[in-house]
Amino acid sequence: MKHRMLRVNEVVKRELSGIIARELNFQDILVSINHVDVTSDLQNAHVFVSVLGSKAAPSVMAELEEHRPALQSELAKRVTMKFTPHLLFHLDESIARGSRVVEILQQIDNADKD
Repeated sequence: MKHRMLRVNEVVKRELSGIIARELNFQDILVSINHVDVTSDLQNAHVFVSVLGSKAAPSVMAELEEHRPALQSELAKRVTMKFTPHLLFHLDESIARGSRVVEILQQIDNADKD
């Protein structure tokens, strides 16, 4: 059962990434789907979105939410499932946090060399 849900998550992630790239136009902003977690009853899909350029994140999240019904509809056409999950978008800041950790580690390393 767990392997099936992993496959469902990956298929939804791949298709939704393609739909967003084709259907929505974010000027000079990199938007990527990092992870999708579809609930076991297939009713909801938690979509974790990364936005390069943190100042743009609120507007990107608002636009994704505004286009949610169209994205769900297009997803239903591309992925055959018992239910088309309700998309719930979450801002994923893990890449920015990871980048900050690497930056701090480099500063510590440079301080040790001085």
